[in-house]
Amino acid sequence: MKFGMRTPSLKKSFSARTKGRATRAWKSAVIPGYGKKGMGMIKNPRKSLHNRIYHRTTFSLTDLLK
Repeated sequence: MKFGMRTPSLKKSFSARTKGRATRAWKSAVIPGYGKKGMGMIKNPRKSLHNRIYHRTTFSLTDLLK
């Protein structure tokens, strides 16, 4: 498990703000349970737990600038 600052990536940051944003908007409109809180734990508990710990123990460059 990683602790500390995440490695910055402009490519991934740009992708998350463009194509990923449109995909999430479309899926949330079509799939009833998509994007709702707690759905990740039902769908894939191991991945959900890993992501929860990762996001609490790491920070990004933009978090430092805020």
